[in-house]
Parts: sequence; structure tokens; C-alpha cells
Amino acid sequence: MGNVLAFVAGAVVCALVLPLVRWVRGRLQRFRTTATADSNQVTTVSQVLHLTIQGANTGVVVVDRGGEVILSNPAAHTMSLVHDRAVRPDVWQVAQEVYEDHEERGLDLSIPKRRTGNRVTQVHALIKPLTLNDNRFITVFGTDESEHVRMEDARRDFVANVSHELKTPVGGIALLTEALLEDPEDPEHVKYFGAKAHQEANRMAEMVTELISLSKLQGAEALPEMEPLRIDDVIDEAIQRNQLAADNHNIDLIRGGNSGVLIWGDKPLLVTAVSNLITNAINYSPEALPVSISQKVVGTDIVHIRVTDRGIGIAPENQKRVFERFYRVDKARSRQTGGTGLGLAIVKHVVANHGGNIKLWSRPGTGSTFTIELPIYHEPAPAEGPPDTDNKSENKATSGLHDAVARVAARRKDKAS
Repeated sequence: MGNVLAFVAGAVVCALVLPLVRWVRGRLQRFRTTATADSNQVTTVSQVLHLTIQGANTGVVVVDRGGEVILSNPAAHTMSLVHDRAVRPDVWQVAQEVYEDHEERGLDLSIPKRRTGNRVTQVHALIKPLTLNDNRFITVFGTDESEHVRMEDARRDFVANVSHELKTPVGGIALLTEALLEDPEDPEHVKYFGAKAHQEANRMAEMVTELISLSKLQGAEALPEMEPLRIDDVIDEAIQRNQLAADNHNIDLIRGGNSGVLIWGDKPLLVTAVSNLITNAINYSPEALPVSISQKVVGTDIVHIRVTDRGIGIAPENQKRVFERFYRVDKARSRQTGGTGLGLAIVKHVVANHGGNIKLWSRPGTGSTFTIELPIYHEPAPAEGPPDTDNKSENKATSGLHDAVARVAARRKDKAS
């Protein structure tokens, strides 16, 4: 009987104690979690300053008189201000001068590309005393100037190219007008040199117009007149623009079969792009040799537009540069035909803004083929339901393709820049 009572009493005690043990264990666990979280909280100004410096995009380095790095952040290492826990020698040389006269100094640094993915190539370092009351430490602040320097170089090259290209027609007009003034009473003399001056003026006007077009194409704004277009109509209009020039050179423009596909785009710009390729093919083809314009549907989503000539061809070392502004494979022929050197650059940007791509195949002495690749526009399938539902579906499909083309164009434009 006593054993039974003891067993019952033990069971009662366990039933009462186990919940208490679980409660105490839970409280201890929550206390440990809270204590850990509290230990990770920022509680002092020094912690705030440390985290701010480490997360800053500006490189920060503090060195002492012995050249030892007291403090540095990740940005300073990315900018190569610090390497293997030592400040770079040219920065340290300027820092010693700052130690002597306590005057801040600036230093422009060119950073060699040591690893893939590091885009920092130009850094401006500001070197100054940490405080005027304590000359034991020098602070170096570094800012990434790579993009600014790249854009400034591109702007300077562009201005130099434009100035050089415009100088030729302007100089030609000046010489021609001087020749006109020498004998203004001779009708044949006036007619000959007047025609030449008019030709040079037209060339300069064409160049200015194409520069404006290229500037708009390189902007960030979206194309305003996007709509579904028949690719056959674009090719037909581009051929029509060049028919007279082809006839003057005794060149046949051979048109391939129609495809009937639609694309989403700006018709005037696409006609200009295809027309520029045809003009280029005519200018670089011998007389009596044909130029072919064809198209091919690849799969269900891509259409290729090909312009092929049987001309002089392009050497492999020049093929990557033909889409640059003002670049000419044959400068003498370009001057003879009145080319501006901007036609293929315009083609490149028009195609990129339509979410497409352009490729070149060429062999010297054989000819060249330029291929424009564009996404095909598919008419939205009619949806079942009320008429207003159909309109919403169509608008949604059209908007979806427009957005997709805009995204692809933006990505291609970023890669090109």
C-alpha cells in the first residue's frame, strides 16, 4: 500500500514539475535570443561611424607617419589606394609632402585593370591632414572618376571628328566661292563652280541632319511612333529611295520574295536603316553588278533582312569598326560619293532601339552582306467574351511587346556605350 501511494505521489509531482521545467527552458531560450540580438545592435557613435565608413562609396584611408594603414574601407581597396595593407607609393609620396606643410593636395590616378569585373580605371585622391591639431595622421579620400573620364574622352573625340569632317566641305565652299569671284561674268565658269559649291553645301547639310538623327537615337527617350509594320513595305520603300542612284550606276536592285510578317517599330527610322545599307552597297559596288535585298524568317520570332553587294569587300581588321561614327573603309571613295561616314552608325542605333541586332559578313574582292535581325510582331489572338474584353487583350498584348522591345533596346544600348 505504501509503494502505491509513493508511486502516485511521484506521478503527481512529475505532472506538476514538467510544465514548470518547459516554461523555464523557454524563458532561458528567449533570453539567450534577446541577448544575442541586443549584442548585434548599434549602440555607440563609434559603431555608427565605423559602419558608415565601411559602406561608403568613397574610398577612405588613414595612415600614420610611418606609412602604416590605420584604417581603410572596401572602396579604397577597389580603387587600389591600398594594396597588401600598404598605401600605394605615389599616394604616400604626396602624403609626405602634406605632412611637411599641412596643405591638402589632389592626385589623379590611372588604375591598370588587374582583374576582370573591376571597372575602376581613373581615381581622384584628396590627401589632407586628419586634423590640424594632431599631425600624426593623414587621410586619403578617393572618388571613382572612371565614367566621367570615359564620357569626356568620348565627347572630345566626337567634337574632334565632327570638326574635322565639317572642315572639308566648309573649306571646299570657300575655295569654290573664291573661284567664282575671279570671273563672275563667265556663265560657264559660274555654272561649274556654282554647282560644285551647291554640292558641298548639300553634303554639309546632310551631315548636320544625320548628326541630329544620331544624337536622338543615342538618347534615353523611347521611340514615339512605334506600331505594327509590314516588313515588306519597309523594304519596298527603302528600294524606291535608292532606285535612281542604282540606275545612275547601272546597278540592278534584286528584290527577294515577300515574307508577309509584321514587326513592331517606327517606319521612317526602319526605312532609313535599310535604305542606308542599300546606299552603302551601291556606293561600294562596281557598275553593272547587282545588289540583292532579301529576307528570311528564322523560327517563329525573328526575321532577317539581308543586303548583299558584289563590291570590294571589307578586310577582317576593319569589319568591327565599320559601325563607328565617321569611320570609312575607303576614304577616297567616300569623298567621291559624298558619304558622311554616319550611315552605318545610324543603322546600328536604329536596330538596337528596335530590340534587334546587325551582323556583317564580308570578304575582300567578293563583297559584303549586312544582316538586320528584328523580332516578329504576332497579332494577338481574339479572346472570347464581350468586345471590350477583346480590346483590353489586344492593348495588353501590344503593350507587352512594346515593353519587351524597349527593355531589349535599353540593354543593347548599355552594351554599346
